[in-house]
Amino acid sequence: MPSEAANRFHDDMRRGAERLKREIGYNPKRFAQMLGELGGVAAARQLLRGGNASDGFTTLWEARRLELSVEAFVLLPWYQHLFDEHHLDTARYRLSEHGFDVDRFLREARRTPPAWASEDV
Repeated sequence: MPSEAANRFHDDMRRGAERLKREIGYNPKRFAQMLGELGGVAAARQLLRGGNASDGFTTLWEARRLELSVEAFVLLPWYQHLFDEHHLDTARYRLSEHGFDVDRFLREARRTPPAWASEDV
């Protein structure tokens, strides 16, 4: 049975895909399919397994919306424990290589953690 964090991650990925449709007109069909088939955590692990970023990541980079990428969500303190070091390193590397200020993003995220998350994050 998935943990609360895994369920929340899945929900965040689903809501993020819906947000992308509304805000930038991008419909991540393949990602939505992966979510349905694998669930959020397994889909993220699969996307982070390969050496290259997905087409969706590139689309988000072009739209200057990498804060909504799988890579950014994986690095959030309340989700990091769901992933191994390779996934976290890959996520950080991809974001950094595309000019995303990961440390600033994480500092801002820590200021307003979700109510369900442990106070240890």
